[in-house]
Amino acid sequence: MTALTLSTAAAPGLRADALVIGVAKSSGSKGAGLVVAPGAEAVDQAYDGKLAGVLETLGASGSEGEVTKLPAPAGFKAPLVVAVGLGAEPDGEDADAGFDGEALRKAAGVAARALAGSKKAAFALPLADAGDLGAIAEGVLLGAYSFDAYKDNGGQRKNGKAPLAEAALLGAKPRDKAHKAALERATAVSEELNRARDLINTPPNDLNPESFAAIATAAAKEHGIKVQVLDEKALAKGGYGGILGVGAGSAAGPRLVKLTYTHSRNAKHLALVGKGITYDSGGISLKPAGHNETMKCDMSGAAAVFAAVVAAARLGLEVNVTGWLALAENMPSGSATRPGDVLRMFSGKTVEVLNTDAEGRLVLADALWAASQEKPDAIVDVATLTGAMVLALGNRTFGVMANDDAFRAAVVEAAEEVGEASWPMPLPEHLRKGMDSPTADIANMGERMGGGLVAGLFLREFVGEGITWAHLDIAGPAFNESGPFGYTPKGGTGSAVRTLVRLAELTAAGDLG
Repeated sequence: MTALTLSTAAAPGLRADALVIGVAKSSGSKGAGLVVAPGAEAVDQAYDGKLAGVLETLGASGSEGEVTKLPAPAGFKAPLVVAVGLGAEPDGEDADAGFDGEALRKAAGVAARALAGSKKAAFALPLADAGDLGAIAEGVLLGAYSFDAYKDNGGQRKNGKAPLAEAALLGAKPRDKAHKAALERATAVSEELNRARDLINTPPNDLNPESFAAIATAAAKEHGIKVQVLDEKALAKGGYGGILGVGAGSAAGPRLVKLTYTHSRNAKHLALVGKGITYDSGGISLKPAGHNETMKCDMSGAAAVFAAVVAAARLGLEVNVTGWLALAENMPSGSATRPGDVLRMFSGKTVEVLNTDAEGRLVLADALWAASQEKPDAIVDVATLTGAMVLALGNRTFGVMANDDAFRAAVVEAAEEVGEASWPMPLPEHLRKGMDSPTADIANMGERMGGGLVAGLFLREFVGEGITWAHLDIAGPAFNESGPFGYTPKGGTGSAVRTLVRLAELTAAGDLG
């Protein structure tokens, strides 16, 4: 990953391949045009206060994600200035607060990606406090991400350039406790989020439930996290019918991985549950052509939970966090679960499987019930669960459902704080009837319309009584099939990792329910 340093150096004298500055669209009260953002004063002064005009001549408008490159002025040791758009300049009541963290995060990410192949860049973006520093650091580390494990040949990169090697964050205070803490947090969260991206991007012939469990075990031991792995025999002995049923058709057996980070006996307990279908063919209910190619990403929920637990441990958060990774490969074969089969779940309930492509809710159901046995203060599950949620919210927003309205609101607010787009969704009681089964306690399918909400209602059936629970359906933002934007790459995104870490922090502070 890109190495980060906090620097008090003046921009002109810092040796680097490029100097990154911010520009924005002028607020309405100042008329249309481009403004140079705080942090770039030295560059503007070297252009005799005419930097905005020069950039406009080059076509810059300050729009979010826009990059304009120009030669550095005389006297600067960096030969190149990279001006990155921040969007609209803060105006009115927001002017004193400066640019929000997400705007800085996106700008830093865009610049870091644009500087791939460079050895060092200096970032002179607006930096008013430790929060801004953390956002910029995250943007750099996430924006510079590149998945090249399958592109290198004897050390020679076949495609593209190496990620930006080093970034100096100007205006930071290396000895300031708040700034050092912000950098530490940004580094831990970003490194683990990028680890989640690596897992999501790994081809399914190399990542199956067993190998995923081995990776989680190695990381857990490195960071003092207790780990327990249930294999096929242990799952059968324990009665985990949902996980076993989904994995029955694959030569790669399923796993349930439990990661336990314990701060103290008296700390609050947050349980995280992740869907980990390492490849989803749909099973006997086979997906049609055109829907299989990206199904390696169906373990994004488990990757997010894994990353969040490790990040919590690295940050030493004063909270107990348990992560449950429900891992299986959903394949068609002579041993696969059939439509019409009835599975007895870990909770004891029976489920009639009407569609084997509605498999994520089956593995989650067992993991949710297992998590409930420990009576945590709250459970949050994360899953690429339904195409219906993508239809409802698009490719960049995840849906949030819960059995408690206040908790649902808190999760949405936490997501907004860290820059992840989410939207509160209901759990309409009238949709529950559609899952009634004549042969089992419940069916795994209900009404087609509102399918994402139906899935949430199914999961609610397997949450222990009296336990606060939320469900994050990240089917849209988990895997980016279009071009990169902001700090988001093409491929696995690591969606929900930052929200889960924030929820752990809020739980530690006693501010979450």
